[in-house]
Amino acid sequence: MKHITLLVPEGAILGSVEGPRQVLTEANKLLLGMGKPALFKIQLVGLTREVKAAGGIYTVYTDATIHDVPHTDLVLIPALDGDLAKAVQANAEFMPWIVQQYQTGAEVASLCVGAFLLASTGLVNGRKCATHWMAANAFRKMFPEVELVEDSIITDEHRIYSSGGAFSYLNLVLYLLEKFAGREIAVVMSKAFQIDIDRRSQSPFVIFQGQKDHEDDLIKQAQEFIEANYQEKISVDDLASNFYLGRRNLERRFKKATCNTVLEYIQRVKMEAAKMRFESSQDNVNEVMFTVGYSDPKAFRATFKKITGLSPLEYRNKYNKVAGALQVN
Repeated sequence: MKHITLLVPEGAILGSVEGPRQVLTEANKLLLGMGKPALFKIQLVGLTREVKAAGGIYTVYTDATIHDVPHTDLVLIPALDGDLAKAVQANAEFMPWIVQQYQTGAEVASLCVGAFLLASTGLVNGRKCATHWMAANAFRKMFPEVELVEDSIITDEHRIYSSGGAFSYLNLVLYLLEKFAGREIAVVMSKAFQIDIDRRSQSPFVIFQGQKDHEDDLIKQAQEFIEANYQEKISVDDLASNFYLGRRNLERRFKKATCNTVLEYIQRVKMEAAKMRFESSQDNVNEVMFTVGYSDPKAFRATFKKITGLSPLEYRNKYNKVAGALQVN
């Protein structure tokens, strides 16, 4: 039987505690119904036997504290609520215990912004990690030594797993179920809980908000210029000239401040504008393309799919209210 320790940190988001517990418990029931032994022993483990969750609205009564668990097979770290830096600090006592478990053979998985607690242990320094796209800028700032994989829903590296944002943690739970119990069990659970199995990217859900949490005022001005003039064809050389910088200097400062190259930032701003047009208007693909300053349909479609994971038409049909209604009818 695989011992799964589902941590209950102070300020945990309740759904990311109860969701995995419920899916794994139902998987056990399914196995028993098939005449097979239950596979998982699931324990809720905290720093204390009573833990406040969801901003203090709920109290979770844990099965044990970390001091009662000398060894486990898998540590699940749920999402944290509120100010993430403060939440990590409030749960610092977990960190050496998680490291010890990993060093003695346990696997470790973080759910959504539980990645902040995982990264605070140092276990993913120099490794890949996923988290909610809305927390990506804060994560990069707090953990520059971690390779944030912003578009991924799941990472799997050296017995450490992480998942993208919000309810996509359930995709990681299914991934682990398939690994430990087999594809058949994972598929049945995906159907029972209506989770889209094998979904691996959160790109279609990302809303690009710019990366202005830095101190380089000149680069902020360049970002604002790009955002105000996304309809135009903006070259890196023209942008450098506008702000009296050499191209190499602009590229260096821009990358340092935003974690994007200038070209990547221009593309993301344009594609975000295109997404909004597809969501709210009946413009066709070419009309949207011209609106955001592209003239090459092939380049526009390729860039759009690279950033969103969907073709322009797929995105419009998925998120445009009128287009969606036509599909239903």
